[in-house]
Amino acid sequence: MIFVTSAADAPSTPGAYALALRLGAPLDVRIGKNSATLPAGDYLYCGSARGYGGLRARLARHMRPHKRAHWHIDQLTAGASLIGAFVEEQGDECALNAALADLPIPVAGFGSSDCRRCAAHLRFWPEGAALPSRWENARKAARFT
Repeated sequence: MIFVTSAADAPSTPGAYALALRLGAPLDVRIGKNSATLPAGDYLYCGSARGYGGLRARLARHMRPHKRAHWHIDQLTAGASLIGAFVEEQGDECALNAALADLPIPVAGFGSSDCRRCAAHLRFWPEGAALPSRWENARKAARFT
């Protein structure tokens, strides 16, 4: 696992990622017919990149400020600032999400409408909450590169 702050630093191979975002103010989101308000704070969204361009292409899309809304996460990326992304080549988004099981789910179904295993692929990352050690190690290593 690595931590990147730019899509250009991500590999162009398939894999999974956890996008780290900071929401400066509450944000209203829609999940199907339901709506909710996400409070200000930090979030981790777990996704996968299996198509052309792999992780680099998917993260570049998420990090682009102006795009057509296609996925639930597009609502959040439009109103949040990017912290970076935890990236795992050949990884699985549900496994990344499971590793974050100690973090709360802010909105059921967010980002997981096509997943039968997870209640949501979005986690709220409270201030001061620790991440799993390999996640923290990836983030610390990124600061020194």
